[in-house]
Amino acid sequence: MTQALVFEVGESGFDKYVIENSRKAPVLVEFMGMWSEPCIVMADAIHSLAQEFAGQFVFAKVDIDEQAGLRDRFGITNMPTLLVFQEGAESFRQEGEMQAAELRLLLKGVGVFSEADELRQQARTRHLSGDTAGAIVLLAEAIKKHPGNTQVAMDMVQIFIDIGETEQAAGLFNRLPDPDKNSDMGKSLIGQLTFAALAAKTEGIDALTARLAQNVDDHDARFDLAVCQVAGHDYNGAMDSLFGLLELEPGYKNGAAREMIITVSSMLAPNDPERAAAYRQRLASLLN
Repeated sequence: MTQALVFEVGESGFDKYVIENSRKAPVLVEFMGMWSEPCIVMADAIHSLAQEFAGQFVFAKVDIDEQAGLRDRFGITNMPTLLVFQEGAESFRQEGEMQAAELRLLLKGVGVFSEADELRQQARTRHLSGDTAGAIVLLAEAIKKHPGNTQVAMDMVQIFIDIGETEQAAGLFNRLPDPDKNSDMGKSLIGQLTFAALAAKTEGIDALTARLAQNVDDHDARFDLAVCQVAGHDYNGAMDSLFGLLELEPGYKNGAAREMIITVSSMLAPNDPERAAAYRQRLASLLN
């Protein structure tokens, strides 16, 4: 198994391990303070990518407190600062913390990327534009080329959920390894599958909407409607139902509305963190 190429480098070994290696593969060098949280977070992100793309690029860390010579040589004034070396020369420089998505884009620019991820992105774009059949074809191609990439399988589960094929979604999800099931994305999928199953046990959106039209104080109908709305991906509608219920009867079923708001927010966080944060803020404002 190919090992991730990650190490700390000092002034004496810099030219050998960074400059010379950059003639064989891109070398990412992070100038960092070992006590700085932004530096550590970015280093962890790059380390994770080095494991994912083992052998395709080198990651070298420079402790600026111990390597003043290298800091001065490259004019480092802020941390973290990321330098990329290719063919024996610096080809890129960025001051400040870079997020995982930005780092992936940077790596793609130097030829380090996953064909499966490219197909996943194309499939996502097609699905969101309405070409779900085309998206499934692309994901099937990705699975065929990269059978060990469970991210592709989880994307397929998401599409099956979106088009209402919950049995196929559940069957595929159940075959995933436990670490994937317990990941943030895995938990999001479990949540969606759970709400689909719960919605199937209700009277349905039309009947519940009619009940509320006849009696706005029918809290059971309002709660069940929110379940159906979540299952149908109408998250704003679901939250309006739940926040309305929370305002009308805060103690409904021992805080069931509040718990469902928290559950849905956590379920959305991996794919839509801004929306999840907005729901959490709305809940905090209401409770305070």
